[in-house]
Amino acid sequence: MSPPQAGSLPAEGLRVACIQLNSRDDVAANVRSATELIERAAAAGARLIVLPETWNYKGSLSGIRSAGETIDGPSTTRMKELAALHGVFILAGSFYERSDRRGRLFNTSVLFGPHGERLAEYRKLHLFDAVSDTVVYRESDVLRAGDEIVVAEVDGVPLGLSICYDLRFPELYVRLAIRGARILAVPAAFTAFTGAAHWHVLLRARAIETGCFVVAADQVGFHTTTNECYGHSLIVDPWGRLVAEVEEATGFCIADLDLTLAAEARAALPCLEHRRPDVYGSPMREGGAGT
Repeated sequence: MSPPQAGSLPAEGLRVACIQLNSRDDVAANVRSATELIERAAAAGARLIVLPETWNYKGSLSGIRSAGETIDGPSTTRMKELAALHGVFILAGSFYERSDRRGRLFNTSVLFGPHGERLAEYRKLHLFDAVSDTVVYRESDVLRAGDEIVVAEVDGVPLGLSICYDLRFPELYVRLAIRGARILAVPAAFTAFTGAAHWHVLLRARAIETGCFVVAADQVGFHTTTNECYGHSLIVDPWGRLVAEVEEATGFCIADLDLTLAAEARAALPCLEHRRPDVYGSPMREGGAGT
């Protein structure tokens, strides 16, 4: 079976950029770095610009509470301003959002439209409580898990939202695809240890399983003396082919997505239609969907 071939871009095309950052515990510096790269990506013609997870603060677990902001806080307000200024869609990867439960925050992704309007927010469903090499991560010590699946729209194209550790739960992405997603966003801060083993293969698998483009913006390098992220922000097409990648440094990659490929890949391999939830069920509850 031959894979679908990319055609010329046009009505069914969308130019997308993935931003790769080395965010640390200085929010103002992180916002400046993100702003510079967003402006460069916008100048290169990107219509959708995706930032990594925790783009405005990446520090110690103990510092997360003090870094928390509201959904309309200063960091997201800056992204709103940039989206309106450049007339682009910005997915503000994620930030630590204060909740109504004292001392507990959400890890929240926010999508802004080209007029600065807030189009969607998604709160990370799966919290990273794991050991990566010798480093212990316990997100649940300070974070609350979200409980909604969210599909938003970028120029009428359905965009499925997720964050980092969500990548290891394929049923989420199948559910996003069933709800119409043609692009899957994966802002992340994937550890260097697990990233070297799993990052590329998991992202390509999610694309193949769903017949979607995958846009994955990652953090890179050391953020504390012990915590290092993998980088390799990338864009994958619905056939699992690597389209663009940022490797070891901060920066961005950009690609024109021929969205007809999603339909062609699903027609060639209609896995979503062949599912048998009547036999094996689904571990993900049906309710609580976003748009």
